[in-house]
Amino acid sequence: MALASVSGLSFAYPGAPPALEDVSLELEAGEVVALLGPSGSGKSTLLRALAGLVPHFHGGRFAGRVEVAGLDTRRTRPSELAGTVASVFQDPEDQVVMTIVANEVAFGLENLGVTPGEIWPRVERALGSLDALHLWGRKTVELSGGELQRVCLASALALEPRLLLLDEPLSQLDHDAAMLLLAAVEGLGATVVLSEHRVPQALELATRVLFVDGGRLLLDAPRERALAWLASERPAWTKPCVDSTQALRGGLVLSLRDVRFSYRPAMPVLEGVDLELRRGEIVALEGPNGSGKTTLARIAAGLLEPHAGSVDLRGRAGYLSQDPGRYLVEETVLAEVALAVDRDEQRARAAVERAGLGWAAGRHPRDLSSGERERLALAAVAVAEPDLLILDEPTRGLDPARKEDLGAWLRGYAASGKAVLLATHDRDLPVHRRIRLRVDSTQAQLGSGVGG
Repeated sequence: MALASVSGLSFAYPGAPPALEDVSLELEAGEVVALLGPSGSGKSTLLRALAGLVPHFHGGRFAGRVEVAGLDTRRTRPSELAGTVASVFQDPEDQVVMTIVANEVAFGLENLGVTPGEIWPRVERALGSLDALHLWGRKTVELSGGELQRVCLASALALEPRLLLLDEPLSQLDHDAAMLLLAAVEGLGATVVLSEHRVPQALELATRVLFVDGGRLLLDAPRERALAWLASERPAWTKPCVDSTQALRGGLVLSLRDVRFSYRPAMPVLEGVDLELRRGEIVALEGPNGSGKTTLARIAAGLLEPHAGSVDLRGRAGYLSQDPGRYLVEETVLAEVALAVDRDEQRARAAVERAGLGWAAGRHPRDLSSGERERLALAAVAVAEPDLLILDEPTRGLDPARKEDLGAWLRGYAASGKAVLLATHDRDLPVHRRIRLRVDSTQAQLGSGVGG
């Protein structure tokens, strides 16, 4: 008997077209399934349906049947599925409820009534499997996006569920952390559904592939047959979009000299950082989770003042945060983009069209998928054409085809005489220089720059 079965599932959120249409599939015990598809195709909705969040938490029109471990999700609330099912959502910032890391990982176990003597060893094992034991006593509000994602993953692993649902779990993880996660998932023995836009990593682990587009299940096949289908039908999903174009380096836009910063006296984050960016350049900041990439990006944007050193910004900076969905404030997509250009709707509409969101101009930003919100936020920042465009994990939630479009757009933006600074773990973007932040004890420094 299958662990989970989906039969004729259709679902539409209130006031929106169908997110899923007539989807049927079964999940067997112990299999690892890669769930692929464009942004907004229905992947997250399918995961929510398997967790019982659709229709109980996310209201809308529901048809068909979903069963997990013999339980009909229409009649079984998500709280009753907890322990059998564990989910990690696209936005870890919205999943955390406790202030201390260890307590966050223990929270789900306590709610399931696990005995106190068993809770802390399971917390330790889960954090250890992701090389995150050093975060044990840290405050969750002080963590980087990648560190927070590891904590949410540890919380799910600690539950030892029969069905593990992962929505973009690698989006903010450095390479080593991503490999640890995949190893931990493989060793769990659970049925795993992994929705992921880092396709090579997902396919390396998966034994079966689902491809969803426009709310319909287009492919359900073993890995090898799926690879052939992707190469034929969706080639962008099987190739990187890296470009080694040389930069046309112009005048200086940003200069950092001996920059130092710490959030607490005993916890230096940046120590003695020097960095220059020139017009025409795309520069990537790389490094492990917690190495200071976001902090350095915020200093470059003028959002943080360094505790020592100098910042020389020549022109205007625009900054796209790691979690842009938190900063969307207008009632429509068009109004959100127009905000940065004195409500100039003509310029805003052109930017919305460039982002592939013309169809959503009158929609509320919260109605968009995570990847669509990422594209909206980028349009809202880039429409003002800042001299220095700073993007923190800009490929979060972007499918390979959209990532390829982003890469082409970044090349054009830099070639127009602007500079781009990326804080990213994604090596499938075109850059001219890669600069790695290394962590020495408790401080971060810049390693040597590497050509793109």
